[in-house]
Amino acid sequence: MTRKIRVLVIDDSASVRQVMTDILQSDPEIDVMATASDPFVAARRIQQEVPDVITLDVEMPRMDGITFLRRLMSQRPVPVVICSSLAEAGSETANQAWDAGAVDIILKPRVGTAEFLQDAKIRICDVVKAAARARLKHVPAAPRVAREPERKLTADVVLPPPLARHHAMARTTETVVCIGASTGGTESLRVVLERLPAASPGIVVVQHMPEKFTEAFARRLNGLCEMEVKEAEDGDTVMRGRVLIAPGNRHMLLQRSGARYYVSVKDGPLVSRHRPSVDVLFRSAATHVGPNAVGILMTGMGDDGARGLLEMKGAGAQTIAQDEATSVVFGMPREAIALGAADKILPLDHLALEIIRAGNR
Repeated sequence: MTRKIRVLVIDDSASVRQVMTDILQSDPEIDVMATASDPFVAARRIQQEVPDVITLDVEMPRMDGITFLRRLMSQRPVPVVICSSLAEAGSETANQAWDAGAVDIILKPRVGTAEFLQDAKIRICDVVKAAARARLKHVPAAPRVAREPERKLTADVVLPPPLARHHAMARTTETVVCIGASTGGTESLRVVLERLPAASPGIVVVQHMPEKFTEAFARRLNGLCEMEVKEAEDGDTVMRGRVLIAPGNRHMLLQRSGARYYVSVKDGPLVSRHRPSVDVLFRSAATHVGPNAVGILMTGMGDDGARGLLEMKGAGAQTIAQDEATSVVFGMPREAIALGAADKILPLDHLALEIIRAGNR
């Protein structure tokens, strides 16, 4: 049998430690090897046995979680999931966590934490499993863990499949770049977008992130990039020099009015267990943008975006998957490659150049 994912839970609240333990232990693929009330207790435990994943609170006695994370990643990197109610405050804590090397963040409410954690049980277990597969410097890859097949909704629940003869008119002067990413995507997107000049083609992005995190993520990128980066609002125009990030907990679709492309932001069921879903964005691109689109599927766990990328390819779009060597988690790109959806398989540092080339065609 495949070894379970060993998790160390660090939180100063005894009740939260117990709830997290119960949640994680309920998944047959996960084992909570230990809990710790603060980073000093955790450090002693790590000296005895290195976990596969750590869940880490931020506000704790003796040492805060961000300081511990920075020290851990500089000395003995381990995939870390921040689980904190402070990660939303001005989003400064969240930005510090991403910069320090966190793989993902689970935002706890300030009240009703135990109830919230129980309600978020599926997401917590999925995030920990994705973290276990994350590639970190000097850390051997975690063993692959078999997953039970799950019933997942497809993009059909949001919009119909593109027709064999899609209605997007022949090539226009403008290219629309569609990017999908999940685990590891926040840092990978920064690497790509920072390299793009201000006049790059319009870009629409689905990055799996919780509600409220996407606005702060967009603001942060906007301060780093030459292109304008903003959280998408319903009706926003896709244009050169602009990057639109799908808001957390909302689907984002591309629409067309004459030669103008714009986005529709809407509610809807989870697709491929996500909202926003990459499959939804990519299908809308296949339907309304066709050969004027470029689809890029980046690092992430699962298969969201794989079928959508195949639909984009069938509609005449250029399609790209990030390669295994540079993906933090080679799940979504691998599934797209297996379907034959990717025209090209490229490393992370080649993606910006490909976008610039597409914009110059």
